Amino acid sequence: MKKALITGITGQDGSYLAEYLLEQGYEVHGIIRRIALEDPALRLWRLQHVLDQVILHTGDSLESFPRLFQIFQEVMPDECYHLAAQSFVSYSFEDEFSTMSVNVNGTHCILSALHRICPECRFYFAGSSEMFGKTKDAPQNEDTSFRPRSVYGISKVAGFELTRNYREAYNIFACSGILFNHESPRRGFEFVTRKITSSAAKIKLGLAEEIRLGNIEAKRDWGYALDYVKAMVAMLRQETPDDFVVGTGKTHSVKEFLEVAFGELDLDYQKHLVIDPRLYRPTNNEILVADPSKAQAVLGWQPVIDFEELVCLMVRADFEHFQKQL
Repeated sequence: MKKALITGITGQDGSYLAEYLLEQGYEVHGIIRRIALEDPALRLWRLQHVLDQVILHTGDSLESFPRLFQIFQEVMPDECYHLAAQSFVSYSFEDEFSTMSVNVNGTHCILSALHRICPECRFYFAGSSEMFGKTKDAPQNEDTSFRPRSVYGISKVAGFELTRNYREAYNIFACSGILFNHESPRRGFEFVTRKITSSAAKIKLGLAEEIRLGNIEAKRDWGYALDYVKAMVAMLRQETPDDFVVGTGKTHSVKEFLEVAFGELDLDYQKHLVIDPRLYRPTNNEILVADPSKAQAVLGWQPVIDFEELVCLMVRADFEHFQKQL
């Protein structure tokens, strides 16, 4: 039985990945913070239905090399998926130093521990479209230059280069997935997509009256998280390690997301929207849109859920969630 170790297993991608690997017959291990065990209802909610099937290891900091060294010794994984990061872009503007420290040093410690303990383990690094930032090339592919416009984006570029360096210097089977925005009903409430769908549900149920947003003209390439998780696994099943851009190749604006989400509940978003200048980012990216042709050709990967299906899936899940609470 193959063993997989997932950092960030409690997050959106980590929970879907754990489920998918369990279905594939893997023994699944995850690294969590000790505090998660003190409040599992809040911090482990995405894993509740598979908690009895996964093996969790506490590690309060990905920058603790001794603890990571110990976990790799205990698990000896065949595959390692490094998903954990400070991933909320807006927060990276508020706390640049911790974002850089956690995302870069954490990745370095994981790679170093893997190299020393189980160099045959296959490694996946979660990159981001934020790495492209202010690029003038569209769509973006594996050859597009990085011009990040946030500390989060910069930290992901550093992680990408660390991963490539370990692949080339130490012959580690290490891949980076440059994933564009991917959403689901498990997305954190701090992200604009979940903020929209949860607000629409609350307004429909009379639990809220307005939604505050910043730039609704901003465009993103949005896909479904479970589709993207399957691309991660496919990368580690190739004969040769490589890097891949994963996205739908289509962009939609925040305004379009609003229209679909509120429309699904027979609401007019314009009656509830408040534009808040404080929610604008200090810097904006150019239009980020993926060219996933390499992933399609090499991995045989295709997104299954389209934009409208994704938005409706999310808003219906939030409506049912808040309706149960009532």
